Amino acid sequence: MIMYKNNLATKIFLDSGDVAETKKAMELLGFLDGQTTNPSLIAKSPGAQERLARGEKFSKEEVYGYYKKVVQELSELLPNGSISVEVYADAQTTSEEMYAQGKEMNTWIPNAHIKLPITAAGLTVAEKFVREGIRINMTLCFSQEQAAAVYAATRGAQPGDVFVSPFIGRLDDRGENGVDLIQNILQMYAAGDGHVQVLAASLRNFEHLLAVLALRCDIATLPFKVIGEFAASSLAMPAADFQPNSSGLVPIVYQEFDLQKHWRDFNIEHELTDKGIEKFAADWNALIK
Repeated sequence: MIMYKNNLATKIFLDSGDVAETKKAMELLGFLDGQTTNPSLIAKSPGAQERLARGEKFSKEEVYGYYKKVVQELSELLPNGSISVEVYADAQTTSEEMYAQGKEMNTWIPNAHIKLPITAAGLTVAEKFVREGIRINMTLCFSQEQAAAVYAATRGAQPGDVFVSPFIGRLDDRGENGVDLIQNILQMYAAGDGHVQVLAASLRNFEHLLAVLALRCDIATLPFKVIGEFAASSLAMPAADFQPNSSGLVPIVYQEFDLQKHWRDFNIEHELTDKGIEKFAADWNALIK
């Protein structure tokens, strides 16, 4: 297992808001490089669900306190890893509000990456955080052009300080080959300076993981179910030319973008980003009185 870990090009994160799952994942794999959280995962966590089952919702202050407690426990388990902590954002959230939230969340733990949506407000904050040395994870990425904007907005950042999270499964759900997006972004970034790392997200199954490993993606964040499948496979590695079954999925064609342009010159609109923001906000608001 140690030999495998040393030769693994892709870092493995757990996508979960459940501390118990983190402990189990570490036992199953023998390692874990980090964890990603979001409002929906925190809403699904056992502590939040137990409270709701008692008919007790959180005040706004209490729900942030609960989130802080969870990520602090995760940070203790993974002191050398990255813990992604996501700001609350809906369609009306301003860059000033995201900035204030992110600044506060960054004080919770020493190994945070603050998650921001790829919107004009989110990229405005990203630009500021990079200058201040705050690490970020730009989430809800569904297009190569959005990833180009992330690169442009975060120029000057240190390698490892900026992640972009393209979502595979949600593209597959609507008939597009989400793995193509990962490959296209990696190809585009290969011509750059390496300051943005690609974090493959919304991996629904073991085949998605094998595809991402074959592409030598920087990071893959996995639901606990896929962690279990990975462990059960004895941490199997795919062949370099591994291709997942893409039957019925429309290919996503590579596009040429000038990474030296200003981020505002890119089209960052995507309906799945909007839907993702709505879903995260709804799940978070369902916790609050």
